[in-house]
Amino acid sequence: MLNKKEQRLRRARQTRIRIAKQGVARLTVHRTNQHIYATVISEDGAKVVATASSVEGELRGSVKGGTADGASAVGKRIAEKAKAAGIEKVAFDRAGFAYHGRVKALAEAAREAGLQF
Repeated sequence: MLNKKEQRLRRARQTRIRIAKQGVARLTVHRTNQHIYATVISEDGAKVVATASSVEGELRGSVKGGTADGASAVGKRIAEKAKAAGIEKVAFDRAGFAYHGRVKALAEAAREAGLQF
């Protein structure tokens, strides 16, 4: 029987297989109780193009990563960095996390800031 973490990683693996077939950059999210992290990975999966998190100096003092507001701030920041790197279209990789709460807030903020997925 799989434990909670193994179940999440199994779901993540299935998602990444489907995303690899699409041939687009991947916006992946990782969430902990205290913080939220977002990373844009290139089409071939070989290079990290942009990262943003609630741990960054600019965001750390102004928002809490464990809240939806903090996740929205990280979503806006990752969209800005991805667009600056020339990436407009991404596939959203929620890494096995449920699409609600902070994960959903990050995704919606990134969409509003101009990323397409």
